[in-house]
Amino acid sequence: MKGWTASDIPDQTGRTAVVTGANSGIGYVTARELARRGAQVVLACRSEARGAEAVERIRAQVPGAEVRFAPLDLADLASVRAFAAEYRGDRLDLLINNAGVMALPHRRTADGFETQFGVNHLGHFALTGLLLPRLLAAKPGARVVSVSSFMHMLGTVDPRDLNMERGYRRWTAYARSKTANLLFIHELSRRLSTAGARLTAAAAHPGYASTNLQTAAPKLEGRRATERFMEIGNRYFAQTPDNGALPTLYAATAPDVRQDDFFGPPFLMWRGTPTRSPRAKWTRDDTAGRGLWAVSERLTGVRYDALAQPAAAGATEKNTAKNTSKNTAENTAKDAGKNTAKDAGKDAGQ
Repeated sequence: MKGWTASDIPDQTGRTAVVTGANSGIGYVTARELARRGAQVVLACRSEARGAEAVERIRAQVPGAEVRFAPLDLADLASVRAFAAEYRGDRLDLLINNAGVMALPHRRTADGFETQFGVNHLGHFALTGLLLPRLLAAKPGARVVSVSSFMHMLGTVDPRDLNMERGYRRWTAYARSKTANLLFIHELSRRLSTAGARLTAAAAHPGYASTNLQTAAPKLEGRRATERFMEIGNRYFAQTPDNGALPTLYAATAPDVRQDDFFGPPFLMWRGTPTRSPRAKWTRDDTAGRGLWAVSERLTGVRYDALAQPAAAGATEKNTAKNTSKNTAENTAKDAGKNTAKDAGKDAGQ
């Protein structure tokens, strides 16, 4: 892994990828480099104009690239369902849950969720679940990669106050959403392993990469001094989006990636080529993972029923015992999280 660059990406010919938030930053670089290695790439973006412009830029930089735009607004579960319904007939080998928002003022999604949690976690939870049958049907090597942040170290998830009604702090909300990304991958990995699925779930973070994520909130609020401060930080301290995308690309394509792996830059977790990254111990807590999963299913209305179907998961008869254990574990988790899920549903206005 030492010194790994985009030139080390294995051939992706014949594979199809969906990259959310691919119109700029590390999402754009991820889509471009997968296309450069032969993958067909869907740029799943909220803005049609910016998505179409990104498609044209990739085609100009990578002649012959097979890329297309598809509308997806992760702040609206109706949009997530529409995207999945339109995609359902195609194969899918890579799902890159990259899109995100950071440190926004308090606001809600179309479904009533706090925006950072709604976009960064719940939208991607729903998208992954709806696309899961296509991922499970792909050839071995299919992957789900969620983009988290080293900021997850500063956040935990309180399922009793997902909308932060008890006091909103924008950076706490962001850190919490990034913790949720890792808990999601941890629990998804556990369920995939139990089902004997051929799908791998991993996570990555870009370190401190220069993107418009840092300046979006101050620009939105007209805080010019803060926006300027972020621009200076990006210019002098951050690594480029090209380097920031490397951990995601490694998690998506490298042959040695394991279930629940987490990749990022080595130097202070800020910059450098990808390596396995340290993570907060609570992001591997089975109880927390099951609890977040139960709440997420309730709030989004999306269940991962495909994991209970051995044929779709690529399992054989010898996995029957594993599937039985899985169902028991899921029922136990549901019972244990029933009251918590009800409270969270009330908090979210569901």
